Formats: sequence, C-alpha cells, structure tokens
Amino acid sequence: MVQALPPMVPTACPLPSPVKFMMTPTLTHDGFSSATDEALMGAITDRNENALEALYQRHGETLRSIIESVIHEQAEAEDVLQETLLQIWKQAQNYAPRVGKPLGWLTTITRRRAIDRLRRRQAYVRVKDRYQEQINELPGGASTTVDGDEEMERADLRCYLREQMSALPEFQRQALELSFFRGMSHREIAASTKNPLGTVKTRLELGLQKLHAWLKPVQHKI
Repeated sequence: MVQALPPMVPTACPLPSPVKFMMTPTLTHDGFSSATDEALMGAITDRNENALEALYQRHGETLRSIIESVIHEQAEAEDVLQETLLQIWKQAQNYAPRVGKPLGWLTTITRRRAIDRLRRRQAYVRVKDRYQEQINELPGGASTTVDGDEEMERADLRCYLREQMSALPEFQRQALELSFFRGMSHREIAASTKNPLGTVKTRLELGLQKLHAWLKPVQHKI
C-alpha cells in the first residue's frame, strides 16, 4: 500500500541558521549596516552571519524583484530567494572584486536561480503531460484528464518520483531524471549521454510504462 506523501518542503535539505533568519529581518550588528558590499562579502566568506543578514536587508528586495520577474508566483519566488541566499553563503569566496561590484554578482546568481526554477517547472509540466499521454495509450490506460485542483504539490511529486525511479534500470532512470529534474529536452539528453535520439525516447517511454504501474494508486493526484 502506498503511504501518504510527506509535507512539501521548499528545499532538498534543511537551511542553515544564516539563511533561516532571513524570513524575519532584524537589525544588523557589529557595524555591518554601514559596511560596504565588498566588506560584507569578505565577512560572509569568513562565515559571519550578521554580514549575510546585512546584505539581505540591503539588497533583498532587489533580488526578490528579479526573481518575481521570472517566477510569477510569490510563494515560489520566496523559495528561490532562500535558495539564492544559501548559495551566496556557500559560495561567497567565489566573488572576485576585480570582476565587478558585489551587486552584479548577486543579481547574476539570483537570475540564474530563477531561470533554473522556471526550467524545472516547465520540465515538470512536460514530463507530466508525457506521462499522461503514455498511460492513456497503454491497454486499460486512464481515460480521465488531470484535475488541476487535485494536482500534487510539485515538491512532493518530485520526492515521490525519485523514490519510485530508484527501482528502474539505470539507463531508464537516468533519462527520466535528466528530463524531469534538470529540464533537458530529448536532444539535450541524447547529447549529454552520447546516445541516439531514438534510444533516449525509447528509454523514457519504457521508464514511464513501469512508473505507470507503481504510480497508479496515486494517479489521481498527478
């Protein structure tokens, strides 16, 4: 029997405390409120949480606006912002002052994060549609259409699909993961795996056929 899916989580792993506090802006400390962006980046590289908080309070709205210009959904945009802050925290040492101002580096990371999320959302729609088409073509396939009001939360579906895909043959699992989780087209998958386009399509179809049987108990949520 298929167990109930776990609650949706916005990220694949728990956020460290330097990013969690971003949900509730507070006053900065240690003089960081008047520090230059370059000084803040240096302090973040040294793992100073107050510096990250100060950077967020200074540029958070700008970064959020960039995300919302790509992701037209407030809750999802907030998730992307948190992912961006986590990336800034982890990769602050990669910022090079000689290349440009910190804000330019921040906006580049933010825009890439937003575009990546949009591509994953579009990939989700493509795979879901292909899955629905595939099961409708199978003997005894579903004849009902997808009800948007009952659609499973994207994060929950990704998590559940990962669990089911782990039982697939390696090549089929790889093709589905590249399509669903990385947003690759059939041609991109073929180029990445160095396989003929027809082989990629076959692996996707075979993988979807097997997933059909495993996902049938929760098909009404897909």
